[in-house]
Amino acid sequence: MAHPVIARRVADVLACVLVFAALVVPGNPHLLGPGAFLRIPAEALAGIALVLVLPARARRIVAAVAGAFLGVLTLVKIADIGFYRAFDRPFSLVFDWSFAGPALSLLGGAARVATVAGVVLAAIALVALTTLAAVRLARLAADHRATSARIVVVLTAGWIAAALTGAPLAARTTAALAYREVRAVASDLADQREFAAEMATDAFRDTPSDRLLTSLRGKDFLLTFVESYGRVALDDPGVTALLDAATVRLRADGFSARSAFLASPTSGGGSWLAHSTMESGLWVDNQQRYSTFTAGDRLTLSGAFARAGWRTVNVQPENGTDWPEGAVYGFQKIYDARNLGYRGPNFSYATMPDQFALGAFQRAEMTPGHPPVMAELDLVSSHWPWAPLPAPADWNSMGDGSAFTPTGPSVDEVWSDPARVRTAYGDSIEYSLSALVSYVETYGDDDLVLVFLGDHQPNTSVTGEGAGRDVPVTLVARDSAVLGRVARWGWHDGPRPGPDAPVWPMNAFRDRFLGAFGP
Repeated sequence: MAHPVIARRVADVLACVLVFAALVVPGNPHLLGPGAFLRIPAEALAGIALVLVLPARARRIVAAVAGAFLGVLTLVKIADIGFYRAFDRPFSLVFDWSFAGPALSLLGGAARVATVAGVVLAAIALVALTTLAAVRLARLAADHRATSARIVVVLTAGWIAAALTGAPLAARTTAALAYREVRAVASDLADQREFAAEMATDAFRDTPSDRLLTSLRGKDFLLTFVESYGRVALDDPGVTALLDAATVRLRADGFSARSAFLASPTSGGGSWLAHSTMESGLWVDNQQRYSTFTAGDRLTLSGAFARAGWRTVNVQPENGTDWPEGAVYGFQKIYDARNLGYRGPNFSYATMPDQFALGAFQRAEMTPGHPPVMAELDLVSSHWPWAPLPAPADWNSMGDGSAFTPTGPSVDEVWSDPARVRTAYGDSIEYSLSALVSYVETYGDDDLVLVFLGDHQPNTSVTGEGAGRDVPVTLVARDSAVLGRVARWGWHDGPRPGPDAPVWPMNAFRDRFLGAFGP
């Protein structure tokens, strides 16, 4: 007879631990620690007080609903922890489901299916367990009504005293999360109307083609995003040494550069939000805004070049599926993993080395006698997880890329040590920037105008908490008239912006660029 009693007691303890942990665990990983669990959750006190005054049937219903709601909020906390780690911000119930696709794309087909199934089953199990635990605790409190009432009175007095003195003992983590989510959802839904109004305001919408980009006629313009190239990269000695050496190398070839910072709408990921912000002149910081933008007819940078007579091209070596949104940007030709001709090994996220993508673009579009080209190029060798990296190759003997081989530590070796993660990040930025500088040295001429920038900062494993969202941006050209057009911008000389270089919001670039290079 002792065994059923022990089993019930163990079940009671486990239910109490589960509900308590779900109530006090914070969604911000930086607040996790032993102290987070040494608190009195106000929600538990209110819940026990409520079930003590309810009849049995109502008590069970209320406990089940509260338990299920607690399970859902716990899932939100888990998502928050992941998003703080990756993007230094909490999860948005309205916007952030779009990140699932890019995250799952890192896995193979079978692993992707297994991961989705595992996540769904785990989520259902968590909600079911918190529901059962809440019902069990409600019954336990009702069975020991007098004792439960005394505990609630004592702990409530302690909670009030802690709250009045500001002591961390008083917790209302889950109630605050629920309140935040309700306000956030309402705010996010209202944001759609605000953004639609911004979309309708465009100073360049009706600009005639003969008054667009008049100072760049005959030039090739390359807008190049370097994945995860954030301000934090300039703290890496290898990156700064490379940029300083690039100043000398580019000057030797007659090129000059000007650099500053742009504040990205995203951090740690969501590259498409940065790309659309840069192109559209709109602040696209969530998926709803991106969907609204791609459903409209906003004049983009590439669209302006297309209207003014340039051939417009997009190179995204990481993509292997159709991308209908390219038409919204104004691209006339899109290159991706399927038509760049690469037959070599993958490098984690990157389907091909940046050097190969640049070389394939050069062979396809920049042949002698080509019309002026505007291209947006994505360099993704510096994408998380930053290992392994390809070795540099000779531009004229890359072939189909089958000769490329991984170098340096593996992903498992890198991610076994936080210090190695930061080193691997710096190495990947060095590789991407080195490939780009080498491209300019090898193929650049008097008609090349290059803007390269980061799309966002890397995740918090590199930046730490609260690092900001600034990314370096650099304009490179051999023609002094081009640089003269941006003299008023106050950008720093060379490809490495100093710490006090100007910082623009990324959505300001389109209008300032079109204004500088117009009539």
